[in-house]
Amino acid sequence: MIVLAVIAITFTSCKEDATAKIKKENLEKAKTRNVANRVDAPVIAFEKTEHDWGNINEGDKVETTFKFKNTGKSELIITNIKGSCGCTVPKNWPKEPIMPGAEGEFTVQFNSKGKPNKQQKTVTVTCNTNKGKETVRIKATVKPDPEQEKIRAERKKKNAERAAKRKAEQALKAAEKK
Repeated sequence: MIVLAVIAITFTSCKEDATAKIKKENLEKAKTRNVANRVDAPVIAFEKTEHDWGNINEGDKVETTFKFKNTGKSELIITNIKGSCGCTVPKNWPKEPIMPGAEGEFTVQFNSKGKPNKQQKTVTVTCNTNKGKETVRIKATVKPDPEQEKIRAERKKKNAERAAKRKAEQALKAAEKK
C-alpha cells in the first residue's frame, strides 16, 4: 500500500507546471533588477589589452604588468585570473573590491622554456562585469635554444624511426595473415 502511494505521488508531482508557481510581480522585479545591474555594472578598462615582448630567447622568463581602471558604477570584484597554459602565470591581482574610478593592476609572467617560435597566450580575468570574463593577450617570438633544437630533432628522428618500424611490423603481420 505504501509503495503504491509513493508511486502515485511521484507520478502526479512530476506533472505540475512549475511556471504556474511564479508570481508575476516577482518576475517583473527580477527583470528590473537585472536591467539595473547591467547598467550599473563595473567596467574594467585596461591600459593595454596586449603585450608583445618581441624577440626573446628560449628559456627566458619575462614579466609584464596590466593596469586597469574601474570605469563602471559599482565595485569591481576579480575572483580569478588564469593563463591559457602553465607557461603563463598571472599573479598579484587585487583581492579586495576596486571602487568606481579606482585603479588596479596584475602581473603576468611567461616562461619560454620549451616554447620556441611565435607564441601567443591568453589571460582570462574572471570578474563581476557584464561579460563576466575579460581577456588580455601576451605574445613573443622565441628564438630556439640550439641545444634544445638538437634534442628535439633527435627525438623527432627516433619517433619517426619507431613509427616506421611499427608500420613495417603491421605490414608483415598483415602479409602473414593472407
